[in-house]
Amino acid sequence: MGILVVGSVALDTVKTPFGEVEEALGGSATYFSVAASYFTDVSMVAVVGQDFPEKHINFLKTRKIDLNGLQKAPGKTFRWAGYYDYDLNRANTLKTELNVFETFSPELPGEYKDAEFVFLANIDPVLQRAVLDQINRPRLIAADTMNYWIENKKAELIETLKRVDILTINEAEVRELAGEPNLIKAARSILSLGPKVLIVKRGEYGVLMFNGGSVFSAPAYPLESVFDPTGAGDTFAGGFMGYVASVRDWTDGGLRKALVMGSVMASFNVEDFSLGRIKSLDYKEIETRFRGFKRLAQFEDL
Repeated sequence: MGILVVGSVALDTVKTPFGEVEEALGGSATYFSVAASYFTDVSMVAVVGQDFPEKHINFLKTRKIDLNGLQKAPGKTFRWAGYYDYDLNRANTLKTELNVFETFSPELPGEYKDAEFVFLANIDPVLQRAVLDQINRPRLIAADTMNYWIENKKAELIETLKRVDILTINEAEVRELAGEPNLIKAARSILSLGPKVLIVKRGEYGVLMFNGGSVFSAPAYPLESVFDPTGAGDTFAGGFMGYVASVRDWTDGGLRKALVMGSVMASFNVEDFSLGRIKSLDYKEIETRFRGFKRLAQFEDL
């Protein structure tokens, strides 16, 4: 099988200076799965309520995402509402309603337990470990987290990181987790906790990857139209892990290409609200933008 992702499926209400949407399809597992589905098979473990629109289920199926692990529980679907000012790097939360997600306990269908590639989206680190306990012999495990878990369950998070190969978090979270203002020192501190690779998401400034003693930087793609950054980090992770799983190459060179591919997918994501831009991409568009990324940073030796 391809990739197993465990995370959230949500209904998002988002407003930016360029428009707004109400109860649009969102959630970390959703963005990740759709992005990764352009490269490999994806199996999703998440939970929704009885009010979850059937049209969203049908859409996910069109992307050939395996939904056998998507639980439908009594109650309402997880909802998030927020807005962005002209500083699109910062989301302002207006309302979070966990609903059925509050009691989410990931249970893997039998066929998911042989997953080789695993992405643990932003959920309680205790639940992340519970997922890993159900998997037989994973080849590569990547995880995301956020400031809430760093501040409230740091010891549990550190325990989880001992079992993770790749950690993807934003720049502020790197400094907070390490307790170190210098990004380079903070990255080294986090790598000492267990992960072999640390990927630092920096929004409009691109992405940094720390892999042992190697550091690699990918720029953000220059765009004229940026409508909504919601889900960009999960879309990046989906593109990154999807590419790795498709080529089965996690050498430093392979991860660098995957990092750029993740940035490609994230750049498409921000061009529309929800999954409007990435739900119907043509793979040629992805290839063309990948080459565009290469030209951004290409230069000759002295």
